[in-house]
Amino acid sequence: MTDQATFNPAQLELLRCPEAVQRKDLGDDPGKLTQINAHWLYAADSGNKYPIHNGIPYLLVKEGQRWRETPDADLPTPPPAPLE
Repeated sequence: MTDQATFNPAQLELLRCPEAVQRKDLGDDPGKLTQINAHWLYAADSGNKYPIHNGIPYLLVKEGQRWRETPDADLPTPPPAPLE
């Protein structure tokens, strides 16, 4: 058993990519996220990939853009500490 909290996938109904929601050309509900694995979320609208640390998704635009070009298979598990 681990002492780290896990992300609750039910939260995906509420969470959105902050970069995508600012765009007006993506329809009525932009920025939906999908879970890549236990440690990452992906926003198809922006291409951003957001790390999950101790069950908490870090939905900072700068952090999502940092991992945008990284193939899913190459995303570090667990993710490194977020940028300051």
